[in-house]
Amino acid sequence: MSAAASMFVRQFFHGTRADLSPGELIVVGYQSNFTTAAPLSWVYFSGTLDAAIWGAELAAGDAPQRIYVVEPTGPFEDDPNLTDKKFPGNPTLSYRSKHPLRIVAEMTKWQGHSPERVQQMKDGLARLSAEGAEIID
Repeated sequence: MSAAASMFVRQFFHGTRADLSPGELIVVGYQSNFTTAAPLSWVYFSGTLDAAIWGAELAAGDAPQRIYVVEPTGPFEDDPNLTDKKFPGNPTLSYRSKHPLRIVAEMTKWQGHSPERVQQMKDGLARLSAEGAEIID
């Protein structure tokens, strides 16, 4: 097997309602898609399409749901909001970085969750918020 045949590229995804284009950067300092807390000091992304779909479906607003293929421009770490609190071992491949994410492409064909499942997730998040839980650091 040649060296080229054994290499692969790891893909990362970001789900949102923001209308962005390939080449643009997702940077820190913007309001979260999910809370009214202070602007974020991290950008969040995932190595699974399913986690990105949840990001798009749960993002606030009425704009179209979007999923971008992104590449980190610097170091990143496991997202402690999920990996330490909900899913030890990081099976959702959820990450965060203080460095920008470069948009490589937009995924235009993907299958979302059922409306009932999305409502269940939103109800659960509303319950956590009512209890004072911080959903995103």
